[in-house]
Amino acid sequence: MTLPTDLVALADGVRAACVARGLTVATAESCTGGLVGHLLTEIPGASACLVGGFVAYADRAKTSELGVGQELLSAVGAVSAEVAVAMAEGARARLATDLAVAVTGVAGPDGGTAEKPVGLTFVAVAGPDGTVVQRYAWEGDRSANKEASARAALVMLLEAAGRSPAYP
Repeated sequence: MTLPTDLVALADGVRAACVARGLTVATAESCTGGLVGHLLTEIPGASACLVGGFVAYADRAKTSELGVGQELLSAVGAVSAEVAVAMAEGARARLATDLAVAVTGVAGPDGGTAEKPVGLTFVAVAGPDGTVVQRYAWEGDRSANKEASARAALVMLLEAAGRSPAYP
């Protein structure tokens, strides 16, 4: 798999920023299927900050592995800001890290609805100062939506680690 160089550079930036500040990281991914974790592990020295991650694709994995409440999933659905926050906070708590990033969305080409169309994605980062979540609406195919979501997750992690990314 050939990875876009900007994604690898962002992952390296996350590693460098976390190592410089002594921060540890966890991932919780649904629609990206582990792409964020894969990008972080493409960087030599990733073990200095990356503790581990979860690919919680099905709702039952979100509940059993990350502690996302079934009531929450039933009320707002897996593709929501609330579930992204719960995933990030669950990963952070379970792996005892400083930061955790979570991604949930509709990668496509199927699965979208009028309320939650293909490309709708939520990314959350949990840290010692709280949790931030962003909503995105990608317009690519499945692969492009996964890459865009991973890029957003890495940018948010970089910002949480105290560095401003030099990327659009």
